[in-house]
Amino acid sequence: MTAIRVLLVDDDPLVRAGLSFMMGGADDIEIVGEAADGAEVEALVDRTRPDVVLMDIRMPAVDGLTATERLRAREDAPQVVVLTTFHADEQVLRALRVGAAGFVLKDTPPAEILAAVRRVAAGDPVLSPTVTRQLMRHAVGTAADTRRSRARERLSVLNEREREVAVAVGRGLANAAIATGLFMSVATVKTHVSRILAKLDLNNRVQIALLAYDAGLLEEEQEER
Repeated sequence: MTAIRVLLVDDDPLVRAGLSFMMGGADDIEIVGEAADGAEVEALVDRTRPDVVLMDIRMPAVDGLTATERLRAREDAPQVVVLTTFHADEQVLRALRVGAAGFVLKDTPPAEILAAVRRVAAGDPVLSPTVTRQLMRHAVGTAADTRRSRARERLSVLNEREREVAVAVGRGLANAAIATGLFMSVATVKTHVSRILAKLDLNNRVQIALLAYDAGLLEEEQEER
């Protein structure tokens, strides 16, 4: 089995030491580098080629948001999981919008952090339906009035089936649950998700979820039920 290569980015050396010690005991995870600031990240990524970057949000020189945006704009970018102390935070939302695959709280139990790294490395976001709803509620107060119209314009390129899948992703559902709810195979769901990402020029499912929410699609679905 090839180990998941992880880069740790946090300005607190105790946090980095704790994460390194915790992950060092996992046979399928390898810590390939550490950084104390976002300014160091791109050079370290070039040198160590991580699969996943655990990224602190608040750092003194270059913050995690800026570092995440720079990374996700690159070809063959590693997945980014944001480290934070708050569930619903504007900085977390911004990181998700620019391509982070999810977030974990710094006081999350070790087993859950390991599970998050494995999920992201496998291409799955680390946002449960509960956390997704919490973030969406926070987004209501932070979204500009023009965001809905812009989101609807972007989503207009999707066909009806792709739109249904986008709504399901917005609800935080996994592929198997989407397949059951929409009466299609898991393989077909994956195909639709890939097409949605390509058509909308998005990085991951989290961005699909945020865009669907911005467009008001989740509210419309609730009204129709």
